[in-house]
Amino acid sequence: MDKHVEIKPVIISENYKEISAMMHELHLHEHSLFDKTASWSDIEDSYMRHIIKMQQECDGTCLVAYLDGVATGFIFGYVEDQDDSRIEVYLGKELYVSDGYVAKEAREQGIYKTLNSELEQIYVKKGVRRICRFTLVNNTRARMFLDGEGYTVTRLLYEKWL
Repeated sequence: MDKHVEIKPVIISENYKEISAMMHELHLHEHSLFDKTASWSDIEDSYMRHIIKMQQECDGTCLVAYLDGVATGFIFGYVEDQDDSRIEVYLGKELYVSDGYVAKEAREQGIYKTLNSELEQIYVKKGVRRICRFTLVNNTRARMFLDGEGYTVTRLLYEKWL
């Protein structure tokens, strides 16, 4: 039987439990790649408040992928206005893709690629011409995906934990 994937925009505050559950899984994955990732139970309230605010105040979009009617992945991004303190040539609106996740059992089916493509198209229609996102240096799957989608590494973040 073919599985049917439907992508829908959702309001995070109205789908809190569903989005928070997928965020929890995302944070578990990130913790497996970087042991300094905070426990979801420690940051859930504040982080969910943050993304709800970004959706409401910064033209944020949360797309959820439903596989046979079950939420199986999501992507979230919002617009950041650039000011004249930037050193880059581009000063227009910028899409910041802050979070994305697809459940393990639904991977390798193009779901994240579809979520990403739909999110990009929403903002291209709004005039956004720059998209920024972060991923962990050892998240090779995400890095390969981003390379394949035309993203370019422009900066490296160095940290020193004291």
